[in-house]
Amino acid sequence: MDQDKHILLTGGAGYIGSYLVGVLLRRGYLVTVVDELLYGGESLLAYKSDPNFCFIKGDVWESRVIRSSIPKEWAAPYAVIHLAGIEGFPACQAVGRQVAWRYNVETTQHVYEQANELGVNRFIYLSSYSNYALPTTSSPATEDSPLNPQSLFAETQVACERYLQEHHDSKCTPLVFRLASLYGISPRPRFDLVVNQFVIDAYRKRELMIYQRGYLRSFLHISDAAQGILLGLRSQRDLIQGQVFNLGTGKGNLTKDEVVDLILKRLPETNIIYKDITFGGDMRDVSVSYHKIEQKLGFQAELSVDDGIKEVLHALNSGLIHDPENHLYRNAQFVVQ
Repeated sequence: MDQDKHILLTGGAGYIGSYLVGVLLRRGYLVTVVDELLYGGESLLAYKSDPNFCFIKGDVWESRVIRSSIPKEWAAPYAVIHLAGIEGFPACQAVGRQVAWRYNVETTQHVYEQANELGVNRFIYLSSYSNYALPTTSSPATEDSPLNPQSLFAETQVACERYLQEHHDSKCTPLVFRLASLYGISPRPRFDLVVNQFVIDAYRKRELMIYQRGYLRSFLHISDAAQGILLGLRSQRDLIQGQVFNLGTGKGNLTKDEVVDLILKRLPETNIIYKDITFGGDMRDVSVSYHKIEQKLGFQAELSVDDGIKEVLHALNSGLIHDPENHLYRNAQFVVQ
């Protein structure tokens, strides 16, 4: 087996991971997933019979779990895509600083150290545009803009980025993507993401309560996010070595009011209620530049927020998702709109 065909994902049963597994398998990769299954493993059941898929239940904070997860008949992975951790402001706030730091920062360090020892070619870490939070200028935030984390979640991401940047000359090449806010349907759906949650609330309650209404956010369909990650796997080392790329699209820079207008086109009977309340832990009001990833890696997003709204509505209308309020579809019960 060629090493460059083997990809290991931590947190592969989650929202991004379970989608990405399918994309990689369809392109002929061998995929190993290491996941503790905090939100269950149903998202991986469709891949179980695929001979190119291997699942290992494990806590990636443990110091040797990656080294012990490689199937004996497979070569060491070409790349590790690190997705495991406590994702999002509400979830990190709920568990507290010590636990969030352990499972986000220390885990990233442990996984990277093992990847480097195994001779892995590259290490892809998914960070977030929330690291910019409240920019000091009106220009779109670039990869060189100052980081201004406003939440515990963002603080852990910035710490991980800095750790990986310190290892940019290592054999295992670190690559950081600062993701826009995702939307769309995955094998493990999430309805605590802004676009998905707005659609669910408008569909089921015929009402939307909006906080921080004028704030700019940046959005990207999960399918386009997966294509961006694939570019990171395939790109030449000198293009991505130790680099940070904003992963998103300029067309996804929208205010919450603009997202609401798109939902009203599909569900015009929805009642909109605005609350003049802010939440200190999730302050984001930023437009993001994606010039670097478009120019250097050739990334172009194909789907729009309206496409995502139609997709979620179809999943609801068709009965594909009959219980969107299920706690397994949320990383935390406290959701900020």
